Amino acid sequence: MKRSTTILILSAILLTTSYTAVQDRASAAAAATQTSTKGQIVSSVNLRDQPSTSGKIIGLVKKGTTVTILENSNNYFYKVKTSDGKTGYVSSSSNYISTSGGNSAPEAPEQAIATVIYGVNLRTAPSTTSGKVITMLKKGTVVTILEKSNDSFYKVKTSGGQSGYVSSSSKYLQLEGDAPGSNDGVSESNQAKIAKVISTGKKYLGTPYEYGSDRNTTTTFDCSDFVRQAYKEALGIVLPADSRKQGAWVKDNGTAVSSISKLKAGDLIFFMSYKGSSAAAYKNVDKSKETITHVAMYLGEGKVIHTYSKESGGVRIDQLDGSWEYRFLYGGSVLK
Repeated sequence: MKRSTTILILSAILLTTSYTAVQDRASAAAAATQTSTKGQIVSSVNLRDQPSTSGKIIGLVKKGTTVTILENSNNYFYKVKTSDGKTGYVSSSSNYISTSGGNSAPEAPEQAIATVIYGVNLRTAPSTTSGKVITMLKKGTVVTILEKSNDSFYKVKTSGGQSGYVSSSSKYLQLEGDAPGSNDGVSESNQAKIAKVISTGKKYLGTPYEYGSDRNTTTTFDCSDFVRQAYKEALGIVLPADSRKQGAWVKDNGTAVSSISKLKAGDLIFFMSYKGSSAAAYKNVDKSKETITHVAMYLGEGKVIHTYSKESGGVRIDQLDGSWEYRFLYGGSVLK
């Protein structure tokens, strides 16, 4: 009798435990269903292994595909899962993906992603004197910027979880978003406007260069005519007709920045005359006394769109490095 009673009690406990576990799993599944966000691919987009354009392409997600958005990894990428279970990162631009299901995508963390473009030391402190070198981060390494420690260093974290401090110079890092603690971000409404300006500019890729081009046509452009046309056509904003006056206009607008790392997409960038291809050619130049000789539009991710000669093929996209970096004077937003 006692044995039968014991068996009955144990059976009851097991049944209760199993029922509770099933309930817990069901609740968790329901919660996951309620909080997951679906995204619809509106234009075929690359699936990458990292939230960066330097991430390896592991597939192409075709137009019309529905994906589950797992997280907003940074200002430019979502981590997603496809219907066949493949996980990776896709651009969060509305040109490629739209969210649905009544839920917004998870908010992005207050962090930025950067790619090492020139080997840089990872240090124990934000200083070349007190900071001991932990290791050297090789070109192509992707890091998360945790904070802007001072004017010269970022605190970063590698994909392997190692934290430390690296130089914030654009010589070493290429940012894909605003670093924490840098300058104010761009409002959502301005982001849409800038996207329209950039799209307008890109449609003129390959348009021939002509110095002193006719401001009333779009058959040829010089540098200032090109950026003027992009803003005029996209937003109805009529900028001054030459680069020097455009530079003064940006300064008067109160948005000028003298650091390349603080540039935002859509900013106009102003350059002095060419003095050579090496940094040494610009070593003793007093930039405050230099005259603007060229203007371009910043696209983000270290790229610019501009036009400067017939030989270069007209309107084109270039990296903001080499002599362009050395010639940089300042940049700033057309929008307040």
